[in-house]
Amino acid sequence: MDQETLHKLLEDLIKGELTVSQVIDQLKTLPYEGLNDYAKLDHHRPLRTGLPEVIFAQGKTPQQVLDIFTRLQKSHHQVLATRVSPGLYAEIQDHLSGVTYDSTARLLFTSPDTRQVKRHGIVVLTAGTSDIPVAEEAAITAELMGNKVERIYDVGVAGLHRLISHLPVLQKARVVITVAGMEGALPSVVAGLVSAPLIAVPTSVGYGASFQGLAALLAMLNSCASGVAVVNIDNGFGAGCMAAKINRLSSNESGNEPS
Repeated sequence: MDQETLHKLLEDLIKGELTVSQVIDQLKTLPYEGLNDYAKLDHHRPLRTGLPEVIFAQGKTPQQVLDIFTRLQKSHHQVLATRVSPGLYAEIQDHLSGVTYDSTARLLFTSPDTRQVKRHGIVVLTAGTSDIPVAEEAAITAELMGNKVERIYDVGVAGLHRLISHLPVLQKARVVITVAGMEGALPSVVAGLVSAPLIAVPTSVGYGASFQGLAALLAMLNSCASGVAVVNIDNGFGAGCMAAKINRLSSNESGNEPS
């Protein structure tokens, strides 16, 4: 239940197209709905926070993911599950309809509404090709939440000239997501070149002393550049959500409608 859905529901009631009983039936699951013994679905979250409840599939059984996903589909036009392995998807795909699976980002989602107007302003870039899975998780998450995302991949500090050629795009962004493993240096460089807030995403890409992304995380937390915020290791989803919220605020403050 989001603001648009609630608004239409009340309009239909005023017009007499729905009865009070029918409206109450649709509101019964607010603020949440219990599902079997293992889940409480937060249908109220989009109305409360502007972002939908998202399924974290890792650690759940295929049946649990399927049950939660299909139940959310009945009430929400956009459903997203993260950390869906190819094996998990193979087990449930025959029981799903109207969905898209991205094996790179490990995301399962309902097919986006192509008529939805998107907000411009988010740029996602990676230091290396190996960082793309996390970057795609961030980019697709932001897209599903109503944004148009530009991607710039493989522009790490080992070849800084690759980044410089994209400065015109970066300097027009409202928010930049920078995804990097190894020493995690790229966010500091980018933050020193743009006025937009920057979300740094450390990845677990790197050799032994990278400690599965800990080295990149610490480097980003200790960035000497201002305006850098850091999410957890490999947390592309969190970066995509934060970018969506920042871009919404930026659009509202500038008086620009989504385009």
